[in-house]
Amino acid sequence: MKHSILTGLTAGLLGAFGLAGCNGGSKSPGATDTPTSGAISIGVDETFAPIIKSEVDTFQKLYPGAQIRALYKPERDVMQAFMDDSVRLAVVSRQLTESEKASFKTLQIEPRAIRIGVDGVAIILHPSNPDSLLTTAQLRGIFTGQLKQWSQVSAGNKKGEITAVFDNNNSSTARFVQDSITRGTALAKGIFASESNPALLDYVASHPNAIGVIGVNWISDRDDKGVQKLLERVRVAGISPKAANNTPDDYVQPYQAYLAQKTYPLRRELYVISREARAGLGTGFASFVAGNKGQLIMLKSGLMPATGQVRIIDVKSN
Repeated sequence: MKHSILTGLTAGLLGAFGLAGCNGGSKSPGATDTPTSGAISIGVDETFAPIIKSEVDTFQKLYPGAQIRALYKPERDVMQAFMDDSVRLAVVSRQLTESEKASFKTLQIEPRAIRIGVDGVAIILHPSNPDSLLTTAQLRGIFTGQLKQWSQVSAGNKKGEITAVFDNNNSSTARFVQDSITRGTALAKGIFASESNPALLDYVASHPNAIGVIGVNWISDRDDKGVQKLLERVRVAGISPKAANNTPDDYVQPYQAYLAQKTYPLRRELYVISREARAGLGTGFASFVAGNKGQLIMLKSGLMPATGQVRIIDVKSN
């Protein structure tokens, strides 16, 4: 029979989130949830839906008394819900901004963030597109509208006008492109949002002139039959940070090894941010994801686990 020994578990959680001696966090008088039981809502950037669904399912199987309602939304909506105290945890690819920190400070709340993995942004194309190797400079040209035709990318490409598509205007991938690829330059007017990651994949798979931006998590688990079918319908581009004089070896795809070696240029980190003042269910789930079992799930999914894992210890007795 398995028992959750809350003394050891709670100590690890407090250390992980710096909760000991802290008065900040969600105000939840009378709350009855524990690190392994109860019911809470968490906000998850929908870019990470596949991996977090796996984490939630496994956690709830291990702890049947836990009910985690994961709300999968665009990053901007997740953070709004987190700021409004509609969810206790936010799973996103960024830390709090200075403005967000200031807002929490006025409420005497001190949120805690823990890094749980490394993800990437993948560039996907129609399988018939001959240009499967792109530089970050070319991507910048495409997303700012400087490159409007595929023939401007390479002279022999006859796919016509470039159509770029995101999952959602409020998504973390759209923000990543603006922050890390266009670097503040406005996006081209012709770019549109498909409103979901599955819709984005369908669009690129059916439009030979399309280029899509999607979280690696949606295509990283090569053992998953669903992912295998997706990869038959779209092509994942190799990306080089060098603007010129590239060899084929300079272009890398967002495989786990290249995320680990930091050779894939479109990398980003994944965080769990908690506003709990005590070791409640949100803290328990966050510690699970950052601990050994949760990190193994991350590894299996094709993402890069975070270093310095937080350990969650179960004590079994007969």
